[in-house]
Amino acid sequence: MARILIVDDDPALLRLLSLRLHYEGHTTIEADSGAAALAKLDLELPNIMITDLRMPGMDGLQLFEAVHRRFPLLPVLMLTANGTIPDAVNAMQRGVFGYITKPFEGVDLMRDVNRALEVSATLGADMPGEDAGESWREAIITRSPRMEKLLSEARLISQSDASVLIHGESGTGKELLARALHSSSARANEPLVAVNCGAIPENLVESELFGHVKGAFTGAVRDSVGMFTSAHRGTIFLDEIADLPIAMQVKLLRVLQEREVRPVGAAKPHKVDVRVISASNRKLEDEVAAGRFREDLFYRLNVVGLTLPPLADRREDIALLAHHFMRTLSQRYAKTLTGFAPGALEQLSTAAWPGNVRQLQNVVEKCVVLCTGSLIPASLVQSALSSQGAEMLTLDDARKEFERDYLTQLLKITNGNVAQAAKLARRNRTDFYALLARHQLESASFKA
Repeated sequence: MARILIVDDDPALLRLLSLRLHYEGHTTIEADSGAAALAKLDLELPNIMITDLRMPGMDGLQLFEAVHRRFPLLPVLMLTANGTIPDAVNAMQRGVFGYITKPFEGVDLMRDVNRALEVSATLGADMPGEDAGESWREAIITRSPRMEKLLSEARLISQSDASVLIHGESGTGKELLARALHSSSARANEPLVAVNCGAIPENLVESELFGHVKGAFTGAVRDSVGMFTSAHRGTIFLDEIADLPIAMQVKLLRVLQEREVRPVGAAKPHKVDVRVISASNRKLEDEVAAGRFREDLFYRLNVVGLTLPPLADRREDIALLAHHFMRTLSQRYAKTLTGFAPGALEQLSTAAWPGNVRQLQNVVEKCVVLCTGSLIPASLVQSALSSQGAEMLTLDDARKEFERDYLTQLLKITNGNVAQAAKLARRNRTDFYALLARHQLESASFKA
């Protein structure tokens, strides 16, 4: 069964097409104009589109061009009268999949429809997660050609055990992509262990990653296997890998080279079989150039690189994601919401989104909580967008902001003297230099 968008200003023909396609087991989405068709596409992506060539206002060719810019993989069939066949041929030269001459026989219609559906399935123009074998990516909601290309690359990469480095801004979905890679791999039935390298206190990183034995240090009251061992035969996802201290980078490199870990305090190492996926919102090439990240570790992690686009570069997904968040959050808050009022989606689609998909979800959640009707009004969306500047920081971001302010104050007090600043902070100079490097602070700039 497929979803087919049919566009025609003739109600009788629209009804005839819909009945025939329903008879063949398909679902239809009806639009009586080009503008209405574009509005439908904001809500749902069909497998193919059938449109009349001659329509008032936006004609079929103009509609095709608008659709093709957003969804270049979507096959479009053009309905033409006998006298407009030359126009249809011209349309095919511009990328229209095929044309159907009116009046048409049902058999001829379905032959062309089935041919277009075969191409649609081959190109992967369908929505994610609905076909057999697509569950690996069901959490990633997109109709963006750029994202579809990325997911196609991810599917190929997942079949090997090559290390993958994912780059993307905060909130773009790096962990979702890592989970999709794992789900599509031969390790899918084994564990995926996610580690936020920036959230672990520096003195506990080695123990958290590689484990420890009882009595290895104060507080080690029992053995701990560590996250690498927990991920044995599966995948370990090292998020915000750029935050890993230099000393730990050396130890991680050794683990990746030797494929074995030694828990803190243990007499000997043991073998581990893990696939490594890492991620960073900073470009590791820049971190290497600045001396904050080991070049040999970078090459070990970056066997294959994937870059997630920011939400601003995949605006065709905003309406789709907004509706998805609205539906799931309505269930969570026991609200009966049916959609967005006129103008609301336009505001969402044109917003800046520095926080990407995570920020969009936050805005929609505010709207769901505060909405008193069945439709989310544009005024409520505007209010939610306006309040983003005063958002509460996440714990990780607040910790980083405090740490940077604290270091800055110490350097001001000591006029840039690192030895004195480290003493006030009760840290050794090596650790203190690592902290300064993490926050890109130069002690020389604080000298009187």
